[in-house]
Amino acid sequence: MPKPCLLLQLRPERAAADDEYYAILRAGGLDVGDVVRVQMDQGLPHLELDDFAAVIVGGGPSNVSGPDDKKYDYQQRFEPGLKKLLLEIVARDFPYLGACYGLSILADVLGGTVSGERYSEKAGAQTIELTDNGAEDPLLRGIPRSFRAFGGHKEACQDVPPNAVLLAGSAGCLVQMIRVGQHVYATQFHPELDGDGLALRIEIYRHAGYFDPAEADYLTELGHREEITAPKEILRRFLTRYRSED
Repeated sequence: MPKPCLLLQLRPERAAADDEYYAILRAGGLDVGDVVRVQMDQGLPHLELDDFAAVIVGGGPSNVSGPDDKKYDYQQRFEPGLKKLLLEIVARDFPYLGACYGLSILADVLGGTVSGERYSEKAGAQTIELTDNGAEDPLLRGIPRSFRAFGGHKEACQDVPPNAVLLAGSAGCLVQMIRVGQHVYATQFHPELDGDGLALRIEIYRHAGYFDPAEADYLTELGHREEITAPKEILRRFLTRYRSED
């Protein structure tokens, strides 16, 4: 049997964490036994990469940039172990897909600059444009060169991280997707997210500083108007590719 995927989550809000988890299962056509779920706000145990087919790190309210003493207590506890794991992932070119925070923490480990100086985006859909490298990437081949995806973040990569290949960007955010080596991927957008998931996160994070709380209902309405398909296809391809290659 294929090894399970490892999902590392950092959302302390249970409803948001559960929605992220089940969205990933749906996108990959997976059962609960196909994904080992670790909620890092409750602790990060010792993990052996060889026990898994691939690693996914999702998003959440944590920011990579800023002094450690300004980070959430749970983030201060899990982040050193996560960075150590990511160093091993990069060194081994182990299958990885990071989303939002999962991109930021990868960029930080690579020596890139992540900050809120430029490229933040309020919750909602953006138009993602594949680069020539992106169009030729095995995971993205046949994906439209331009597609819509949901995102929302306070910080972002200020440039392409060292040793990374830029696969996609957008008008408002330089780095929307990268690859390191052949099997380490990360996106600024959320490939698992649909309109209902966006609406849930808008409500949960209404007062978290991602947008003006007075805009919440309007942003939710805009999200429900969107038809988002390519991001889930990217996630499905990642899960299918690496579970089948085990």
